[in-house]
Amino acid sequence: MLAGLCSADRHAAHHRDRHHRQRQNHLRPRPGPALGVPHGEQDAWNHQPGWREAPLAQFRAQVALFTAGEAWVMDGNYSKARDIGWARADTVVWLDYPAHVVYGRLLRRTLIRVMTRRELWNGNRESLRGALSPDGPLRWFWRTHWRRRRETPGRVAEFRHLTLVRLPSPREAERWLSKI
Repeated sequence: MLAGLCSADRHAAHHRDRHHRQRQNHLRPRPGPALGVPHGEQDAWNHQPGWREAPLAQFRAQVALFTAGEAWVMDGNYSKARDIGWARADTVVWLDYPAHVVYGRLLRRTLIRVMTRRELWNGNRESLRGALSPDGPLRWFWRTHWRRRRETPGRVAEFRHLTLVRLPSPREAERWLSKI
């Protein structure tokens, strides 16, 4: 998971960015409210009713509108808008947890969502069929986790102005979050 914030002084906050399917990792409490800045979630902008993907232009416009503010925190690492969000961020916080931690959290969260039928975004709810589908979160993890771990440092380096905060464990994330 990637995370970060953007602030008016470009040093006091961090722009939070993570990939849409790595919902298994979250900072708690959320940095946005802790810092008193708006929090945006790319999943909510991308997953339209019926799990339809938002049109590209609409999604990019939402990211551009949200990140036009002086200070913000944004969940999401969608490649289709990374050039907008990361260009306007000052920091990327990467929750680079081991696979067993990530998958354990993902599995637990997915099962709870399937059983409780809790609404996620725009009326969408997780189902067992969706969770196990080829594009579902459980199978998606196995296709992407290690590749993202290899690629993330290089992707962040493409945006030279960004500060990368790499947090390798939940304990490190809690420690970092307590300092902001």
